[in-house]
Amino acid sequence: MKKVLFSFLLMFTISLSSMASDTSADTAVQITTDTTVSAEAPHKSTYREETYQPMDFKDMMINFYHTTGINALIHPKEGVVTSQGKPMSAFHQTWGRVIMFGVTFLLFYLAIAKGFEPLLLLPIAFGGLLANVPIANIAGPHGLLGIIYNMGIANELFPLLIFMGVGAMTDFGPLLANPRTALLGGAAQFGIFGTLVGAYALSQFTPWFDFTLQQSAAISIIGGADGPTSIFIATSLAPELLGAIAVASYSYMALVPIIQPPIMRALTTPEERKIRMRTLRHVTRLEKLLFPLLVFSMIILLLPDAAPLVGAFALGNYFKESGVVDRLSDTMQHALINIVTIFLGLGVGSKLASDQFLVIDTLAILVLGLVAFSVGTAAGVLMAKVMNMFSDEKINPLIGSAGVSAVPMAARVSHKEGTKDDPTNMLLMHAMGPNVAGVIGSAIAAGVMIALFK
Repeated sequence: MKKVLFSFLLMFTISLSSMASDTSADTAVQITTDTTVSAEAPHKSTYREETYQPMDFKDMMINFYHTTGINALIHPKEGVVTSQGKPMSAFHQTWGRVIMFGVTFLLFYLAIAKGFEPLLLLPIAFGGLLANVPIANIAGPHGLLGIIYNMGIANELFPLLIFMGVGAMTDFGPLLANPRTALLGGAAQFGIFGTLVGAYALSQFTPWFDFTLQQSAAISIIGGADGPTSIFIATSLAPELLGAIAVASYSYMALVPIIQPPIMRALTTPEERKIRMRTLRHVTRLEKLLFPLLVFSMIILLLPDAAPLVGAFALGNYFKESGVVDRLSDTMQHALINIVTIFLGLGVGSKLASDQFLVIDTLAILVLGLVAFSVGTAAGVLMAKVMNMFSDEKINPLIGSAGVSAVPMAARVSHKEGTKDDPTNMLLMHAMGPNVAGVIGSAIAAGVMIALFK
């Protein structure tokens, strides 16, 4: 038995030795093969042929000067392209940029010294300044402004987020308490459709302008004095005119205290400006909850093209009035709208490059926008006077000017003009009714334009 056990152990030991020798041989072969492959593989190097040519100090300074903005502004070059990849003229490379620097400094002055919509004009002005920097191509597809424009304006995201924040800051109470004021907001949109006809007539009867129906529709929305809506429709119908349309719209919003008062006083008498309106009734929470849903439901059924704007507006307002998501509502009213305003302004400013802004069409847009805004203001005032002819309960015509969508600036101007004739006449809350109606009205007008001309 011992012999059998010994024989078995001897055979097991011999087997293990044989397996070990085979494994060692395979390993040696593998090592040899890897070594051979490694030896045959090409040697990778970080060596790079030197392309820089040494030069003396004078030549270095001359080359440095050729890379400066001073040289680019003084000596235009052939082959320079715009942010859209098109050839750039010598004028737009030189004097055009200088003129646009002056335009942006003017916007800085209006925003800082005069306080005209600084939250909007400052980002737009600085965006315009960056867009005209030579050589850097900041407004190009891979530049800072180009990236901002493509990520939020080209796809119409930023205007919708702005509308969401505006909705969260809006109170429909004054409008619901006095529904008649909705007519004033509707009348103020007359400037939009009137300017549509005027812009297209310029292209038909003058040799200097060639606006298409789509471009005319995008220009006309300036009459609503609603910046996000103007950007939304311009992006959809006439992106090539976005810079001029956005700047005109926001500029006229900022100039409401200057443009509107002369029109308001010219169309009203001192007795009309002293009309006192009765205290507004209390609006229940249920009414405020149902109203945005009712408005949005009507938009869904009748004008789906306006649904993005009105839907974002209703969403923000519904969060505010629900009372159960105060944290989300607060974010919309402050953090969200502030962040988006910065990006929106810079993105709009990217279209203030000299090659896009300094064209004859821009002058026409600025003039047509002023006419549209003035007509909208006058239409709201005149509508109030007409309503007073058929009603025993009088409306102060001054609040009709608030029918444009410049919230809440237009309402404040109405109140201020009223206090000039009667310091105790409180018109602010009454003016908020047509002001809010104007926001909805301009969004609906934009939806109509898109539905008709896109």
